[in-house]
Amino acid sequence: MKISFAGVITRPDSPEVEQIGREMLAWFEARTIRAELNRIDPAMDIVIVLGGDGTLLHVAGEASRYQLPVLGINLGNLGFLTEVAADERYEALETLLAEDDVRMEKRIMLSAAYVNGTTGKKSGSVHALNEVVIVKKSTEAMIRLRCWADREYVTTYRADGLIMSTPTGSTAYNLSAGGPVVHAELDAIVVTPICPFMLESRPVLLGSQCKVTTQLLAPAGQVKVIVDGELQWTITENDYLLVRKATRPLLIVSSPWKSYFNILRSKLNWGGAAVDIPLPEKVCKHC
Repeated sequence: MKISFAGVITRPDSPEVEQIGREMLAWFEARTIRAELNRIDPAMDIVIVLGGDGTLLHVAGEASRYQLPVLGINLGNLGFLTEVAADERYEALETLLAEDDVRMEKRIMLSAAYVNGTTGKKSGSVHALNEVVIVKKSTEAMIRLRCWADREYVTTYRADGLIMSTPTGSTAYNLSAGGPVVHAELDAIVVTPICPFMLESRPVLLGSQCKVTTQLLAPAGQVKVIVDGELQWTITENDYLLVRKATRPLLIVSSPWKSYFNILRSKLNWGGAAVDIPLPEKVCKHC
């Protein structure tokens, strides 16, 4: 991969990670590659994220806007998105520089806005790589959420909230709420109720071309809208939340050592081991 200008983003409020970032700047400079710390420029060829998934989520919107490939190096805890382990970072970068054909994954993002139910005024849009969540305050009664896919009425949920998730985010809050694991490169939106009153209320998988509209029904106080883990708005009864696929995806550089399912097995402890078991050659020839 041809790299002449790189950005290195470090986890906020971590002197140790920032020091690793400065060491990486020196590594790039020793190879006559321009690099800058904690800034994204449209002219960059790649953005290196040092931290956990939260750090990557923080820069995903800006990176997708400029269509800058992102390589995540896991210096945090979970590492679904930051696939490269800390001790693999320089080996991964050497591999990146040596290869002409680097595999990029296109991860869809969501665009969210709300409409005031009284005035009809629409807010500005924000983007999410993982999910957009409508959730009640913990001490309040269940809320009612009327939901449409495009203009087709789906149902009215009575629940603690509702998650609109990307396939990337399917292994985040969606999974904890009982939603499905969806392969990260699929074009889909997952709608999952949080602790629904009716146990028959199940997650719905929609095509990414669908626009999901949710209305908060009375009676309701202020309800939170959380986008990728950050409080974005509070809405009240009869307001509408609009969620759709964003125009541009996030480009993630795939780890040269780990497949999607390898990461899932490792992080979710599927089968007790993260190692790959190859398909036998006698079967491969029929695939």
